Amino acid sequence: MGQKDKQVTPIQEKPTMIKIIRIYLKKVFVYSMLAYNKKNTKNEWDEKMILLGSLVNGVAIIIGSLLGAILRNISEQMKDTVTKGIGLGVLVLGVQMAFKTSSFIIILISLCLGAMLGELLGLEDKMNQFGLFLEKRYAKPNSNFAEGFITASLIFLIGSMGIIGAIESGVAHNHQTLFTKAVMDGFMSIMLTATLGVGVLFSAVPVFLYQGLIAIFASLMMRYVPKELLDLLMSEISAIGGLMILGIGLNIMNITKIRVSNYLPGILILIAIITYQFYF
Repeated sequence: MGQKDKQVTPIQEKPTMIKIIRIYLKKVFVYSMLAYNKKNTKNEWDEKMILLGSLVNGVAIIIGSLLGAILRNISEQMKDTVTKGIGLGVLVLGVQMAFKTSSFIIILISLCLGAMLGELLGLEDKMNQFGLFLEKRYAKPNSNFAEGFITASLIFLIGSMGIIGAIESGVAHNHQTLFTKAVMDGFMSIMLTATLGVGVLFSAVPVFLYQGLIAIFASLMMRYVPKELLDLLMSEISAIGGLMILGIGLNIMNITKIRVSNYLPGILILIAIITYQFYF
């Protein structure tokens, strides 16, 4: 009775590895999807989700692949009609974006200089060669799964639309380009899965990682840019991207064969010109 009551300390439950990983992934997901700002209202939530476009793109590929696994027999005529329908939509998006510019001369100069640099570097050829290397290295003759995964990944990744869309998501929090790409990739994955099998579904992972990393990097870079310059860059990057997307639409329609990837350095040249004009 004379003894003092001992204070019982509750035994703390040791967190399991799964809980630690879950908490860590949750934090990474939240911090990567939110472009930090002092304001954090509900209306800004959608704007700050810089990975939303990449996420929707990945989900569209998964849904398309599942549908493709069910709809096995798709005629070549249907494939051609659907592909050209996608091309028409991309053309309209490209025109809509191109009209956002306030100085078309700078856009044209950047595009032409970018094309010259892209041709000197052989960007389009290098991207195609890299795609062929991966296909030969990993797509085994007797493995439909590997062939489906590699072929779909190359189609969805090797191109300028994903890069342009990811930059827009990171810089302007505008996911319109990646949403359009998601529709394209979704329908394309239906056709590819019907031909090559369920390996196409897993191409959603590299697509999400590739575009997501570009969006995050672009967002981090833009934090150090003044708001007035950022607003100007957003509209001009959207405009030059629109011209490139217009080229992609023409290629999809088989009207032309424009080497669109060789225009990508034009985005960097445009940023350099606008930044120089802003400060000097």
